[in-house]
Amino acid sequence: MGFLKILLVFIFCSFPWPSVQSDFETYMVHVESPESLVSTQSSLTDLESYYLSFLPKTTTAISSSGNEEAASMIYSYHNVMKGFAARLTAAQVKEMEKKRGFVSAQKQRILSLDTTHTPSFLGLQQNMGVWKDFNYGKGVIIGVIDTGILPDHPSFSDVGMPPPPAKWNGVCESNFTNKCNNKLIGARSYQLGNGSPIDDDGHGTHTAGTAAGAFVNGANVFGSANGTAAGVAPFAHIAVYKVCNSDGCADTDVLAAMDAAIDDGVDILSISLGGGRSSDFHSNPIALGAYSATERGILVSCSAGNNGPFFGSVGNAAPWILTVGASTHDRKLKATVKIGNGEEFEGESAYQPKISNSTFFTLFDAGRNASDEFETPYCRPGSLTDPAIRGNIVICLAGGGVPGVDKGQAVKDAGGVGMIIINRPSSGVTKSADAHVLPALDVSDADGTKILAYMNSTSNPVATITFQGTIIGDKNAPIVAGFSSRGPSGASTGILKPDIIGPGVNILAAWPASVDDNKNTKSTFNIISGTSMSCPHLSGVAALLKSAHPDWSPAAIKSAIMTTADTLNLANSPILNKRLLPADIYAIGAGHVNPSRANDPGLIYDTPFEDYVPYLCGLKYTDRQVGNLLQRKVNCTEVKSILEAQLNYPSFSIFGLGSTPQTYTRTVTNVGDATSSYKVEVASPKGVVIEVEPTELNFSQLNQKLAYQVTFSKTTNSSNPEVVEGFLKWTSNRHSVRSPIALVLV
Repeated sequence: MGFLKILLVFIFCSFPWPSVQSDFETYMVHVESPESLVSTQSSLTDLESYYLSFLPKTTTAISSSGNEEAASMIYSYHNVMKGFAARLTAAQVKEMEKKRGFVSAQKQRILSLDTTHTPSFLGLQQNMGVWKDFNYGKGVIIGVIDTGILPDHPSFSDVGMPPPPAKWNGVCESNFTNKCNNKLIGARSYQLGNGSPIDDDGHGTHTAGTAAGAFVNGANVFGSANGTAAGVAPFAHIAVYKVCNSDGCADTDVLAAMDAAIDDGVDILSISLGGGRSSDFHSNPIALGAYSATERGILVSCSAGNNGPFFGSVGNAAPWILTVGASTHDRKLKATVKIGNGEEFEGESAYQPKISNSTFFTLFDAGRNASDEFETPYCRPGSLTDPAIRGNIVICLAGGGVPGVDKGQAVKDAGGVGMIIINRPSSGVTKSADAHVLPALDVSDADGTKILAYMNSTSNPVATITFQGTIIGDKNAPIVAGFSSRGPSGASTGILKPDIIGPGVNILAAWPASVDDNKNTKSTFNIISGTSMSCPHLSGVAALLKSAHPDWSPAAIKSAIMTTADTLNLANSPILNKRLLPADIYAIGAGHVNPSRANDPGLIYDTPFEDYVPYLCGLKYTDRQVGNLLQRKVNCTEVKSILEAQLNYPSFSIFGLGSTPQTYTRTVTNVGDATSSYKVEVASPKGVVIEVEPTELNFSQLNQKLAYQVTFSKTTNSSNPEVVEGFLKWTSNRHSVRSPIALVLV
């Protein structure tokens, strides 16, 4: 493991309590499972009493507010881990470490918050085809852990919805009792939820609507992208768990929500939150909670993160999680800027005002001669004080912690008549179509550089912005979003991540307030981007598959999604990256989701849950660390550990192939035609020979399992690390089952 980490860096470029004076903070505390409680299957009351035994009885301290505060338990976990969250001082934690059964305590961490057309882009058509075959996700419950929800939004109407399944055991909190219905069947709030599941940010309403929103006619933003909005699984039920506000999400809240969701009876968990790029699984709250959820048959879908396009930036990378990257779709909300020398540059904007003439205005660069390079170039509110801005089109840089709409408001407040946002270089061709407050557009860094060069070439730089409306049919789609986090996973290099990509750029979905208050439409929809948006698309696809195949495990659903993914775009060329070059395997994983094909994958890689123990021991975790995940004692010396790449995963990641060949085994289950024969096709990358034995798999019945071995041999003498990729594909007369292969040669 030490070698692999070095290589990755190379490639990555009741006891006495003393008086306490320090402030209280929230800690997540891991404890061992007491054998007496485990053996007797004790009640939750007994477990909580055990947890309470770790806390001081009466000690108090003065909080930062000047009030006396006592140590107190906030959450008692019973599904996701053995432990609790509590308000404690550092001194109290130090004393707790002496307590028998104590494992660890870590301060609460704040995690980041990482459509009318996308169902159609995914091949889902109302009243016909596979969407109808899927029953629109009927009978499936999606738990959305996010910023809450606006229950009165039409996307959460229960018209035509059946009651929730009998297994549902969740609740709608007191102030939500009259808000829930057969669509929105559960709503809970945690610490940062401020006592109400109502969404005061928008993120949670958007993700819930994307995953399972009802059909809503006339959805649009400023009249753009007009159409019928629907979630990917429009007849699925929704349960929301509010753990975030606009400032972020507490990991202790996230774990408490996952703990409750398991008891409530959800089928899918959709988590569009940052999970840490290389955090070890045994200490990662989302990985911990997802492990227990998966063990209970719940598929956990998570965003890969918005830290792309940088190598090794992927998060939420545990193999029991479906890790989702982001891509574009084939709709653009086109805007164009024409500068004084006649050059034109294409951008996007959700605000598409009807302008009758193309009036040229003077260009003003907010970054030129800026007194504060960290404020003014990014058009931070309050920073634009130059009176020369009035009547001009202002150029702002993307980023700086200022959303695009806020930049526009700052320009408008300063008297500007328009705005051009120049994207970061890392974004490439990925552009945001924001719901601006004045004529504006988002352009690429390359185009922005040309605009700035023009400004420097003339004493009177001018430009005009025009709007072309909603354009469908971008043949380059899907393109991997520049912001979408890339693999490999620092936590487990032998598992290819992300698993899949899906629509996550300029996604229109439900919003808790109108973004166009000055317009007549008053549409409560908004267009935003992120892997936070691609994650609920895949959560919805998983719900469709769960509805159609209720006996499939989370691993089976994941396999069906991955092995049937598209690797070509609408132009039938390889999927491109943000530079319009072929995207590599660490950007797209298995490829772009194809729901229709996932419904009938032919073969699946169904990872036996018990295989995770030898996998975790193979990661060289300590017995206690593995026990944190399993919630029981483990002795890895008694476990026949396996290499990461030996896990029965739908993809291959060989991180460190040298002169010694490596052989791995996979087992596939027949879920296609009872009598069927599959032949293997191998695409070996340069410098590698890939051999598969046997080369043909013959099935005689459904659910039959057959195994095969794959041997990877390096054929070059070079010792310089190199990343190469290929695939192997099992093909019958009706099915094609593709597994991507990533190799790092050393």
